[in-house]
Amino acid sequence: MSRSHRSPLLLAGLLASAGIAHFAAPRTFDAIVPRALPGSPRNWTYASGVVELALAAGLALPATRRRTALATAAFFVGVFPANVKMAVDWRHHPTPLKAAAVGRLPLQVPLVLWARSVARNAGKAEGAS
Repeated sequence: MSRSHRSPLLLAGLLASAGIAHFAAPRTFDAIVPRALPGSPRNWTYASGVVELALAAGLALPATRRRTALATAAFFVGVFPANVKMAVDWRHHPTPLKAAAVGRLPLQVPLVLWARSVARNAGKAEGAS
């Protein structure tokens, strides 16, 4: 299987793992929900977990891959404020934790680009059909 064929499945696996983690260890995610969002942080944690699982499923299916990959890119942009909140909140944690929180910030860029690449490649595959 070529890299371009594995890429959407790897991205789907990443999202599925993250989605499952939202249910397995919700307190970790509750803590990074921006306070400006209405309602309970736990509801946002579960909702984002459901979204990640849905995106994973959509990426795994060739028929929905292009649209889902674009939605995934938007999702990665949308959760960026939670990563910023985590970096700010963890600024007084021990150095390794602080570095992990700050290190997540620039990782959003390759995730967005990866999702866009999956969308672009899926569009090419649709055009070839």
